Amino acid sequence: MCLAVPGKVISIAGDDDPLMRSGRVSFGGVIKEVSLAYVPEVQIGDYVIVHVGFALNKLDEEEAERTLADLQQLQG
Repeated sequence: MCLAVPGKVISIAGDDDPLMRSGRVSFGGVIKEVSLAYVPEVQIGDYVIVHVGFALNKLDEEEAERTLADLQQLQG
């Protein structure tokens, strides 16, 4: 089974080469460096779905917040 987690893009680097584009993404306050090569349209403030260090898709903010709330409830 695979798990992809939503996170908010807080900074972007490497705009010179789309394949090297990366961003710092916040997952409820935990910041990770993520590849943005698959989502060239993503901007700072957007939400993305991340799996094994790669942002796979841009996500609507409302859907991202709902998913994050659901994950928070699972933590108990």
